[in-house]
Amino acid sequence: MYVACNIYNIFLINTLKAWNKYLKHNDHKNKIIQQMKCIHFRSQMHELSEAFKLIWCFAKWARIESQLSKKLSQFSSLKWSDIDHMTTTFEKKIEILREKFFLSSSQANVSNIAKSFTFLTVSFNSRITKDEVKQIIKWVKADKASNASDISNRALQASLAKLTSVLTSLFNICIIHKYHLKQFKKTQTIVLCKLKKSDYIDSKTYWLIALLNIMSKALKSIMIKRLSDIIEIHCMLSNAQMRARCKWFVILMLNLLID
Repeated sequence: MYVACNIYNIFLINTLKAWNKYLKHNDHKNKIIQQMKCIHFRSQMHELSEAFKLIWCFAKWARIESQLSKKLSQFSSLKWSDIDHMTTTFEKKIEILREKFFLSSSQANVSNIAKSFTFLTVSFNSRITKDEVKQIIKWVKADKASNASDISNRALQASLAKLTSVLTSLFNICIIHKYHLKQFKKTQTIVLCKLKKSDYIDSKTYWLIALLNIMSKALKSIMIKRLSDIIEIHCMLSNAQMRARCKWFVILMLNLLID
């Protein structure tokens, strides 16, 4: 066991060194990219200043096209099932994607499940603290995509000093009354095309992402962390379970090596 602890400490130190080295090189890379972007922009402005025609084109774009809203990309026609019939209307395309990604759910058969269960009684403090809210909001990426509310995590982080008490009270009310706000349930589904596909008329060449409310993500992250802690404290998972367990895979790997 002493050997395993030494191996684990060496592994942890090397990992921290590598991570700090990666952060240092990543910052250096971002600085170089920013410098190159600045040089490219200045070279373009220099070319515009020397070419008479380009100056007029740039002035025309600034006067007319720069104020226009960005044109939406056109969604290609989709093939209906295995038939060669192509759909061009927006409503039909939505129907095809709905049938592809949102399958009709059938009622599960629960007749073979035992009627009596033995539940483990767990006692814990259900009230969310301000420190938990601060930790989760700072942990989430600042520019994480949000739903139609357009409230980004960067906005929450910038006003965290004033919003911490409000969000803590809101989350505690949701837990006490066992109610999830309707605003938290609203999602925005985005259709994205898979890269490097020869043809986009088939619905299989697309995939969906769901954009959730950023405050709903914060509440969900807090509850997930609490449930994970309870599961680990009361040993509710098998020792062979490695996924979704913080640092558990390292400890188990070392134990398997020395056994």
